[in-house]
Amino acid sequence: MIISPIARRRLYQFRRNRRGFWSLWIFLVLLFLSLFAEFLANDKPLLIRYDGAFYMPVFKTYAETEFGGEFETAADYRDPFVKELIEEKGWMIWPLIPYSYRTINYELDVPAPSPPSQENWLGTDDQGRDVTARLIYGFRISVLFGLCLTLLGSMVGITAGAMQGYFGGWFDLLTQRFMEIWSSMPVLFLLIIMASVITPGFFSVLFLVLLFSWMTLVDVVRAEFLRTRNLDYIKAAQALGVSTPVIMLKHGLPNAMVATLSLMPFVLTGAITTLTSLDFLGFGLPPGSPSLGELLQQGKNNLHAPWLGITAFLSLAVMLSLLTFVGEAVRDAFDPRKIFVQQRAEEDSAALLIEQQKGMQT
Repeated sequence: MIISPIARRRLYQFRRNRRGFWSLWIFLVLLFLSLFAEFLANDKPLLIRYDGAFYMPVFKTYAETEFGGEFETAADYRDPFVKELIEEKGWMIWPLIPYSYRTINYELDVPAPSPPSQENWLGTDDQGRDVTARLIYGFRISVLFGLCLTLLGSMVGITAGAMQGYFGGWFDLLTQRFMEIWSSMPVLFLLIIMASVITPGFFSVLFLVLLFSWMTLVDVVRAEFLRTRNLDYIKAAQALGVSTPVIMLKHGLPNAMVATLSLMPFVLTGAITTLTSLDFLGFGLPPGSPSLGELLQQGKNNLHAPWLGITAFLSLAVMLSLLTFVGEAVRDAFDPRKIFVQQRAEEDSAALLIEQQKGMQT
């Protein structure tokens, strides 16, 4: 793939921002690990060897009778009776954390919420569920929700802003008035009311939040299309009979994508914060779902268990800080002033080096 000089310069400028560059890698590693949460934290073994055959409970549900039990229901691998049956004729390989986000530890030495221990690294919540497992699953849900909301909201916002800026006139005027009315509504209260009426779920909450979050990128895209629609190459394309969608996609949109990509990490941060707020208030994901907002609520309701609040605060602070650092690096990489200043500095240093070499030769 051929990279243009300006794209190469932006990548170079992004890599020069060490804080943003390493924040991106750390965030991608955490996201990659959370995508395979079932292999890191699960109440089912990764692999079972029983009576000469191999079983993978992570991918398939097995009945207790397949291991010599008495019930046709799904095997509970944490049950001492089932463990003994399997270990008589084989062995089990467990994940690093032998708990899922919904697994309740009935073998606690102290009442729940229990403090961090060798068995539960970050302790348990007030229902006896492992906090580490819920943190891993909650991180995945929060990031995936934020990515979906950012992608869908950006598509709607870019489309609306492009149409406003390109067509202008009454369409732009009426759309702006509609956005002013729509954005003046108390978003959080409306989300709470609507979430209490609709059955909570990942996609239902995503749809509700999308109704009010698509306006983030409209203004910057509209401004770019208003600026470029009267340029000579746009007029020439119109005179040649090029269709309006082609002009908007090939000639107007690339100019708007610079400002759009610079704001993307900050939009993602806002999406994650919105879901966390709704879960903290109890109007987000269904009860029992792993969520950072629910973990914050656990910390508020159990002040005598400070590890819950500290874990939730640190996880959110680290995640949002990483995204903010990435956003700053992307913004600097797309800033033409910084690129120009850096290019001039490099040219001046190269010229100075050449002059010094000439002086040494003479």
